[in-house]
Amino acid sequence: VQAAALSLSRPGIGLVVVCNAGGGAEGVLSKSDLVRHLTGPASKTPPVSDLMNRSIVSCSPHDDVHDVWQTMAARSLQNIPVIDVGARPLGILDIRDAMKVLFEQEEIQERMLFNYVTGVGYR
Repeated sequence: VQAAALSLSRPGIGLVVVCNAGGGAEGVLSKSDLVRHLTGPASKTPPVSDLMNRSIVSCSPHDDVHDVWQTMAARSLQNIPVIDVGARPLGILDIRDAMKVLFEQEEIQERMLFNYVTGVGYR
């Protein structure tokens, strides 16, 4: 738990993926999970495997950002692990980063529509 708490104490880190010896994702532990444990009845320090959520909501690197954002919003997730086909974690997507990408896509589409309507680049 100490190593997970140290990772979660870093700025911008809200979720850690717990892996097995082979590097495959076994579960996730969020800051909220850790705080719930620390504010609960006093007990010995359990292993992370006792605190982690084994039902991992994840995405793949090839998933559409809008679809991933919808999943995150529907489940009230701030972070989602990006997992490859071998169940190995590749990274963690923060909902703010997903929203940033979606806003950038909207700006590009808006610019293209404006250019089309005004004839920019079509003369």
